[in-house]
Amino acid sequence: MKKVLHNFLLLVFCLTLLSLLNSCVEKTKASNMEKPLVANLESSEAKEPKKVLSDEFKSYWYAGNAEITSYKLEQARYGELRDGHAVLIYVTEPFLPEKQVKADRQNRSNVSVLKLNATKKYLTGIYPYSVMSSTFYPVHDNQHAIKTSLSMQEWCGHVYSQLNNREQFELTSHSYFESEADQEVTLDKNLLENEIWNKIRINPTDLPVGELEVIPSLEFSRLRHKALKAYNAVAKLSQDGALSSYTLTYPELERTLQITFTTSFPHSIESWSETFKSGFGPSAKQLTTKATRLKSIKTAYWGQNSNKDVILRDSLGL
Repeated sequence: MKKVLHNFLLLVFCLTLLSLLNSCVEKTKASNMEKPLVANLESSEAKEPKKVLSDEFKSYWYAGNAEITSYKLEQARYGELRDGHAVLIYVTEPFLPEKQVKADRQNRSNVSVLKLNATKKYLTGIYPYSVMSSTFYPVHDNQHAIKTSLSMQEWCGHVYSQLNNREQFELTSHSYFESEADQEVTLDKNLLENEIWNKIRINPTDLPVGELEVIPSLEFSRLRHKALKAYNAVAKLSQDGALSSYTLTYPELERTLQITFTTSFPHSIESWSETFKSGFGPSAKQLTTKATRLKSIKTAYWGQNSNKDVILRDSLGL
């Protein structure tokens, strides 16, 4: 009887010990599961020290408003220029580096970003185009954009692309075209054309110049059906009194982008032009897309969603 009891107690002890060991293993796994995205973001690029934000910057960008600017647009598409309008919406917000989305509440791990939502609307014959890109760039200007995305709708269908900044750039893309369909690829980190628009508003004197490798905008890659990758480019920063310009020239793509902005703070985007081959095949020809500033306001637009607020669009010329 004593031997049976001894064996029983030994069995209970062994089972208890095994349970404890399994629990430790599971906790270790869970702990490791919680860390990779943070660790990947931290180790993915040698971040520079955080740039100090000036009082002028804080006063302008942390006043609880967004900056909304409208533009007259001439968009090259299918070998012709199309009339339309563009809107740039800049606003600061807290961003979660792990999930890479806007934070719902204050948290020590939040990253303050300057977000740009850029929209375009124009007609191609009977049917309309609607384009929107979003770029989330740290205000401290010490790493690449954490995320940039693009959506495009027209009567043939709609497409969506998203690039996340993790160990590498991770691109997810969906399209109604068979040759593009659903894609997931990784890219080595290089300057993103999409993030340049944010960098200008934060610290244009820090823009890279000379011979570079640049990943073109998600919009251009989609419209021209070009592989999204880094291309050789030449970057130039010039000043002409109150206005400065940043120019990117891509020899292989036969494309030049020029963004003109105010030299002094808040470095407002006054206009831009983009020259490239529009159309497909032998009929493709060099055309220049142009956008010229109309009006600009600072307002908390997200709370102005009643029918009575529609009149506010007049202040943007829309």
